[in-house]
Amino acid sequence: MKLRFALLAAVGVALALYLVRYVGWHAVLSAAATIGWTGFALFCLGALALFVLLGTAWQVLLPAALAPRLRVLIGARLVRDAGAEVLPLSQLGGIALGVRAAMLQGMSAALASASMIVDVTAEMLAQIAYAVLGVAILLARVPRSSQVTSLTSACVIGLLLAAVAAGLFITVQRRGGRITARLARTLRRSAGQPTFTGVGRALEIIYRSPARVVLSVALHLAAWVGNGAVVWLGFRLIGAHIDVAAAIAIESLVYAIRSAGAFVPNALGVQEGAYLVLGPLFGVPPDLALAISVLKRARDIAIGVPVLLSWQAAEGRRAFQTAVRSPAGDGGAQ
Repeated sequence: MKLRFALLAAVGVALALYLVRYVGWHAVLSAAATIGWTGFALFCLGALALFVLLGTAWQVLLPAALAPRLRVLIGARLVRDAGAEVLPLSQLGGIALGVRAAMLQGMSAALASASMIVDVTAEMLAQIAYAVLGVAILLARVPRSSQVTSLTSACVIGLLLAAVAAGLFITVQRRGGRITARLARTLRRSAGQPTFTGVGRALEIIYRSPARVVLSVALHLAAWVGNGAVVWLGFRLIGAHIDVAAAIAIESLVYAIRSAGAFVPNALGVQEGAYLVLGPLFGVPPDLALAISVLKRARDIAIGVPVLLSWQAAEGRRAFQTAVRSPAGDGGAQ
């Protein structure tokens, strides 16, 4: 498994470097540098603000009596995204880190696992709607060509498959107790918690209120659209003159392509290739299209590294406190 991820990551890095070299190192890096430190700080702050929506989308899934404070879920979601974007992990690895971070803040293992599973489902449904919006903008704004027709056909097929996959995933959560338990066990073992009782009951509690799930989907969709707006800001700061709708279309389809290549750690090469294909369709030169990808990776590192260091510090404090208490407990028992 580790060897496979290492090979995929190596291929992704090679592809990303090839694409940047193909367009031109100087052009891409010069475009990325035009944003300046102030612009880069705004770009990062815009992305950080979206985590309030993402944390809220997770929180609303739970009854008020069971829901932790919003800051707990915002922190756990930051760890989840940092793990997926900074560390050489698959999306599942990032999700497992998010579960662990929620447990570290006092959330029960069963509730953290179950609510994370449903939150991922809600985000998946919202992303499908976001991709539909992107395809609609593509059809309305970009002149028809063989490339656009092929891209649209691939997107429609992908959306249909994603909708079927989402339906099956929900069915498994509601009726496939054994499969759900296995998925929860995978998450919780990755999160350092080998036992897995109570996940089915927690899922039942969450799905008892469909309105909460629908609200979570709506909040996730708002976060996706907000992400497109933040990327539009990035495009404008590096000199690409496109409107918000075009940026939303590009971003929605980039993430749809990234989802199809979710097995590649950090979507290395996949993201860059998607921007290189989609940007010019909306009037973004190739160097600026690749520059926004470079900026996003720099932003993910600037946000993700401090988040992961903070999480590791919290883990270290907990391990130290446990080690200090254990000898005292053993001595008292003797």
